[in-house]
Amino acid sequence: MRNIADYSRQYAANGTVLRHPDRPQPHYSLPKAIHNFRLLMKNKDDTSLVFKIYDALPSGKFMPRVQNLCQSELGEFLHQSEPNLPEILDDHAALRRTPAGSLAHAYCDFMESEGLTAAGLVADAESLGLPKYDDMAQWFGDRSRDLHDLFHVLTGYGRDALGEQCVLLFTNGQSPSQGHLLIGYAGSLNIKLQMKGSKAPVMGAANQASRTGKGSPRLIEQPVRELLKQPIDSLREALNIPDPTIYRQCHEIWQAEGVDPYNLLAGEEQSGELVSA
Repeated sequence: MRNIADYSRQYAANGTVLRHPDRPQPHYSLPKAIHNFRLLMKNKDDTSLVFKIYDALPSGKFMPRVQNLCQSELGEFLHQSEPNLPEILDDHAALRRTPAGSLAHAYCDFMESEGLTAAGLVADAESLGLPKYDDMAQWFGDRSRDLHDLFHVLTGYGRDALGEQCVLLFTNGQSPSQGHLLIGYAGSLNIKLQMKGSKAPVMGAANQASRTGKGSPRLIEQPVRELLKQPIDSLREALNIPDPTIYRQCHEIWQAEGVDPYNLLAGEEQSGELVSA
């Protein structure tokens, strides 16, 4: 296995170092990750806790992925043409000029209905106060982060509790990491335990999301500008992203049980048979 310091002597085709020599060594801490996961379960809107979990569970495969992409012709093209995804994704006026039915229109509809911006996700990450470095690891990591809401749109998973876990497990299928696994599977199990008595196949939905991520081409390596122009239905077929049938089944079952999938805790209070022990 390559020593992580070796990447400070490796460069992308554009001359940018893969890993800046001043970038600190990652420190693995499962207790820290679990602590922040428990906080996240109490306050699911605090996105900064997600980044803290990832920081505590660094992946040994991260830098090899950076190297494989950034030292390729594809990586050079993506870095030159898409150096900053939020600038592309937040320009809704330009995205709306694509044909009706495109991924761009679906993305704008999703972000506007949810009151979200790509810049907002960046702000959540930067709220941690972590230093930034002029290296390809920064670009690769930022690109991974900035694709999150686009993953929601492409996969069909909403921003409800289960939908968020499924997007993380789809992401894990694309780029395996313990952070994705912890939040995705532990979060899904937490939902299942909270909804005691429900027949919704929560873990089945989680497993389907993971399989979809593994079966789809790695989206971080796709030219986002081109994806946005394409009809979303044919794009999903081309990327081997099927309809999230088990996730939708969970929603249907919860609704039949009198539970709002977007407000599961309120549903527990309304339905006595679903209250956790």
